[in-house]
Amino acid sequence: MAPDRDDEPRGPAPRQPRPAPTHLLRNLWRLRRYLRPYRGQLGWLLIAAFGATGAGIAVPLVIRQVVDGPIAHRDPAGVLQLGLLALLLGLVEAFLIFIRRWAQSSSAVGMETTIRDDLYAHLQRLHIGFHDRWQSGQLLSRVTSDLSVIRRFLSFGLLFLVVNTTTYLTVVVLLITLHTGLGLLVAAGAVPLFLASRRFTRAYLVAARRLQDEQGDLATLIEESAQGLRTVKAFGRRPEMVGRFATGTRQLHDTATGKGRLLARTSAQFDLLPNLTLGAVLVAGAVAVAHGALTIGELVAFVTLQLMLIWPIESLAWIIANAQEAITAADRIHEVLDTRPTVVDRPHAVALPAPGPTDTGGTLRFDGVRFNYPTGPAVLRGIDLTVEPGETLAIVGATGCGKTTLLSLVPRLYDVTAGRITLDGRDVRDIRLDSLRQRVGVAFEEATLFSMSVRENLTLGRPEANEDEVRAALAVAQADFAYDLPWGLATRIGEQGLSLSGGQRQRLALARAVLGQPRVLVLDDPLSALDVHTEALVEAALDRVLRNTTALLVVHRPSTVALADRVALLADGRITAVGTHSELLGTVPAYRAVLSATGDADELGLVRS
Repeated sequence: MAPDRDDEPRGPAPRQPRPAPTHLLRNLWRLRRYLRPYRGQLGWLLIAAFGATGAGIAVPLVIRQVVDGPIAHRDPAGVLQLGLLALLLGLVEAFLIFIRRWAQSSSAVGMETTIRDDLYAHLQRLHIGFHDRWQSGQLLSRVTSDLSVIRRFLSFGLLFLVVNTTTYLTVVVLLITLHTGLGLLVAAGAVPLFLASRRFTRAYLVAARRLQDEQGDLATLIEESAQGLRTVKAFGRRPEMVGRFATGTRQLHDTATGKGRLLARTSAQFDLLPNLTLGAVLVAGAVAVAHGALTIGELVAFVTLQLMLIWPIESLAWIIANAQEAITAADRIHEVLDTRPTVVDRPHAVALPAPGPTDTGGTLRFDGVRFNYPTGPAVLRGIDLTVEPGETLAIVGATGCGKTTLLSLVPRLYDVTAGRITLDGRDVRDIRLDSLRQRVGVAFEEATLFSMSVRENLTLGRPEANEDEVRAALAVAQADFAYDLPWGLATRIGEQGLSLSGGQRQRLALARAVLGQPRVLVLDDPLSALDVHTEALVEAALDRVLRNTTALLVVHRPSTVALADRVALLADGRITAVGTHSELLGTVPAYRAVLSATGDADELGLVRS
């Protein structure tokens, strides 16, 4: 049996084949457009950074002059002058570091916000099929933790990479100028650093990607556990869920520990090398001073300059690690950004004119409609159906026959695989999405409410609705209970509306659909959670609303058939019978079988009469 939309498998985020490092680096390079609005700030940032570095490098050269000049010649005035110069250089360095950090913080947060806004907007544009396949936890980790990693690299890691590299090269050149042999000894230390960096980069890239993926998996598990907490408690599966979570956290812990161990080992190597080189320089420098090849001031300046290399070298492991994490984060983000929406406006799509008070449009036609999900067989195999303006057509069929899928095609939550759906003779794909969805109101069986006030939930599709219109919509849905909530319509409901009962959520969702005053109303069994008495009241009110509205109604309960002017039986992906309820009940055994399976005999007899 063909699956409904809700039966479409929802697995983990697709794990891509491991791309080559050059491809991953290209994804990070593609984020450069987010740096462009901050070119001015970044320019001042670099100027301040290089200025601070230059001031710091100048201090050892001043110290050399102090030792070889005023101190050697016992000149207190000269010592004071050069000391004040060194103090001034220190103050300049401190001020420029402040400017650099201020520019870093403002530009970094701005870049992160812009990327997050673009990523969220893209997620909203992506088709429903994308969200069917991806775990929400994986998407959440990309919008939060991955962007934080990129922000840290673009604002700190990248800057330190440029500044520290420049500092290292500048200091090495100065060291060679002060003493060629000792300077070349220090420069030779770059060879083992390069080899260690290559090994570390390859291993850390894999570990960083694994950790980020596992963080997304764990976020998904937490979200699903929170949403399904009632089910977990009802079935007594808390120990099992705790065990699953413990397994996930243990795996994440092991990966993070392995990554930390890798970073610690490499950092230790980077710490050891400059200290060994410093020891060798002190010994060789002392010998050079003893033989007159180097003055004491030059040795002090040499050692002081070499000490300035310790931080760039020690930070190299952190910078590489930060870069690798940013590279994998950029790759994960572009897995989303590179996914093209499949349900989009055609180039020639038009906006429908606003309906007038005498507008009698709303003809909905399915012409040879076929549809299949990417991972499954055809769900709909050639649907031909017409719903006239003001008519209510009920869709009846066994569970999983494709009723929800059929309704989802009208507002283009999915696009047909073949054939077409027209609204007043115009293919819905030739209508702009925002215009189409203003004309088509939707209420699904699973009522989705947001963590906002009742009024905000109701006016989601029509923010300009006035108080009288809101009240009328609530009356239709028998949802006047909203006024009895602690703060009336201003009451904020919990996540997914779980602070309300299922029937209350369903009635609010129905009121939201009615409030939009759509030309076409698509209702996917919106009364399934209501008791018989409330259902009868809602049906009576809906009957008045539907007189001037084209409606497509999925029916699971026989009593709801009373709302329909005609009924269509959907089986094996095709419409096998269309007629009034009485006609189908008397002439189509399959129709009687479907209703018998969804309602008791008394209810079926009531509808029959």
